[in-house]
Amino acid sequence: MSFDLGVWYPQKRIPNEEAAELYVRLCDGDTSGVAPHPAIGAFYAELTTKHPEIDSIPQGKIDDHAYCPWSCKLDHAPTHVIMSCVWSQATSVHKLVKELTRKHGLALYDPQSEEVVYPDGSTGALRNKSRPSFWMLGVFALLFGAIFVYTGRVSGSGISVVFYVFGGLTLFMGVACFRQGLRK
Repeated sequence: MSFDLGVWYPQKRIPNEEAAELYVRLCDGDTSGVAPHPAIGAFYAELTTKHPEIDSIPQGKIDDHAYCPWSCKLDHAPTHVIMSCVWSQATSVHKLVKELTRKHGLALYDPQSEEVVYPDGSTGALRNKSRPSFWMLGVFALLFGAIFVYTGRVSGSGISVVFYVFGGLTLFMGVACFRQGLRK
């Protein structure tokens, strides 16, 4: 069993699900979803300086997984690098590859966790799609605030202060919802 990783230049951000599909296509030899980039070559050169390709290690180092953690030859092209390492070296290889992808501005896909990580550390997790919900809640809060204020004005009794307080609170809640909606 091996620990696998995929690296490519992120032309655009894609969610984890699309990254998983792209990774499978790359493993099948279909590079239509990625473009060549010089950063791939720089990444590969630095990676293989630290851990040489499995087919280039000396006979005496074959079982030295700290020297060469790869369980098979790296799938290297100008568009991507797919690598498989032995499980005993998974943590150190993942840490090294993550550092190198950030350094070279590449996306890192981990099929074990089904997550893509971009150079800035963000992931391909779907963004919160609740912006319309916050806007709708803000509209209703403002509407209820207006109703409370109107009721307080027409009530004429000592209880109108309560309506004004509730009106103010719901107006404040509406503004908070709009601000949250703008952040998403």
